[in-house]
Amino acid sequence: QVQLVESGGGLVQPGGSLRLSCAASGYIFTGKAMGWYRQAPGKQRELVAAITTGGSTQYADSVKGRFTISRDNGKNTMYLQMNSLKLEDAAVYYCSMYSRSDWYSRVDYWGKGTLVTGSS
Repeated sequence: QVQLVESGGGLVQPGGSLRLSCAASGYIFTGKAMGWYRQAPGKQRELVAAITTGGSTQYADSVKGRFTISRDNGKNTMYLQMNSLKLEDAAVYYCSMYSRSDWYSRVDYWGKGTLVTGSS
């Protein structure tokens, strides 16, 4: 069915920026919310941001004002623009698609993740 592939991860210094992309292929469900999650070593996977087909968004408190989630339904692609990156932002970032239009519903599909790590 649907496959989600993340890209754009990499090495970044504090204060830097990255843009993550998530390309959806296969049978694309319209009207489904999508989201970005992340998981750092020793931590639970957490919701970073979510977006509905119509463009309504939700952000974790830790990234508000720094990250921007968006989607291009025509390209079946979702983005996460990450600015003013902090050390605690280092994690594997996962693309997801929900079962419904709201972000409280179950996630049906996950990408394999893309790594965002701090420089050293």
